[in-house]
Amino acid sequence: MRSSTSGPDPGFQSSAVPEFETLFDRPVIIVAAPRSGSTLLFETLAEAANVWTIRGESHHIIESLAQLNPNSGRVDCNRLDASQASPEVAAILRRRFARFLRDRSGREFLHVFRGLRQLRFLEKTPKNALRIPFMDAIFPDALFVFLFRDARANISSMMEAWRSGRWVTYPRLRGWQGPPWSLLLPPGWQSLSGKPLEQICAFQWNRANQIALDDLAGLPRHRWIAIDYQDLLDRPTDEVRRLCDFTGLEMDTHLASRVQNPLPLSRMTQTVPAADKWRRNEPEILSILSLVEDTQQRLSELTAADAVAREQ
Repeated sequence: MRSSTSGPDPGFQSSAVPEFETLFDRPVIIVAAPRSGSTLLFETLAEAANVWTIRGESHHIIESLAQLNPNSGRVDCNRLDASQASPEVAAILRRRFARFLRDRSGREFLHVFRGLRQLRFLEKTPKNALRIPFMDAIFPDALFVFLFRDARANISSMMEAWRSGRWVTYPRLRGWQGPPWSLLLPPGWQSLSGKPLEQICAFQWNRANQIALDDLAGLPRHRWIAIDYQDLLDRPTDEVRRLCDFTGLEMDTHLASRVQNPLPLSRMTQTVPAADKWRRNEPEILSILSLVEDTQQRLSELTAADAVAREQ
């Protein structure tokens, strides 16, 4: 794909653009910090009968535009806001998403393009936690699913991801002194040069959740829902049904059967989940808890408020 917005987008004729403006009906955008279970949630909801996805994350679609890519020098992080979602950028991204859409059976959108007027689109990448205003401008009727995970377990998993080398996103980040940058790139990353890994990951977790919470607070409450990763593991049927009720995705027998038993491991799983797995990094995790306690408190309050709302 080209990294410029000049000229027509390859693969589609310009006459198709008006159709793409109305093609995406209430897209469902998963918002989550890295390593918080978002792949598991995505893979689960992708089994709904009426949903279309690109079968993975959207890095290659969004960051193929130079003005949205930190490697280009035009932005210095993954934070994007509405000012960067020009009509031209929005049109290009909608076309590029459409090019890769598949349903759960593998049917390609391009093969049924002329017979499908609207569709439900499911999108996920942890970078969405820093892009809610941008995604809202691209898809003005989008619904947001905010997934969060306990700081100890989440930050420990992020540390393991950095160490593995499997999630390197910016291998030659300008001005960075440290291991090749992994996972999302939040505003203020420059202050982390030379810092220990646990502080880097704590900063990533903190900023992803802080920014997501602040941005969601600016949206009408009926446009977003929160879910605790542990609740998804403990009560998959109840939680997925709640998400389907909120989003309008279809909970058919296929999806229902998938969530009746413990959810299968996601394809991004590094090691078998365990409640106390974070203790492998316990000294480092305990050293940074004070840095994230305010955000963890906000998440706890959100969980409590949701519990009260469900009882009413």
